[in-house]
Amino acid sequence: MKLLGIGSRINHSEYGFGVVTNVDSKHYWVTFQEKGLETIALDDEIEIIEAVHDEVDTVSFYEVESTLRKILKQWSDVSEVVPIADKYKGGKIIIEPADTNLVSKEIPIDTFFHKIVMVRDRIRVMEQKINSSKTLDDQDKIDLQQYITRIYGSLTTFNVLFKLKSDNFIGSKTK
Repeated sequence: MKLLGIGSRINHSEYGFGVVTNVDSKHYWVTFQEKGLETIALDDEIEIIEAVHDEVDTVSFYEVESTLRKILKQWSDVSEVVPIADKYKGGKIIIEPADTNLVSKEIPIDTFFHKIVMVRDRIRVMEQKINSSKTLDDQDKIDLQQYITRIYGSLTTFNVLFKLKSDNFIGSKTK
């Protein structure tokens, strides 16, 4: 039996029309129009509408998805989900001006925390871009890295908001 390759179009008696999107040693992974992604055994009865051969990919969807997540996390400013400390969930920050004639400002702490995480993530992206830059010389990279370390140090006050210590800001260590 010759394996169908990725991109082959089939019709399955139970799932209907679909396209082979991955193949492993025992299954076809098929995205069906009506039922979504399903795995079917290689020996299932199927009607082959259009076969693609010799293009069986050994990379799984999981590997592709994991690689894509890693790349996006490393090179985009998309924030990861970072949990806030339980004691602050649903809380608020109140900013009161010294002038009692002015109105105070109330901010949900979750919104404030999200902004802090976004700042942290964008600093990390900037750090990665500096480190991988082909136009900056080594001394410039070191100088900019020192500024970034000081920025992290300035933000350590907000570590109290993070649920996990591994998410904390870390500045330069004093000896």
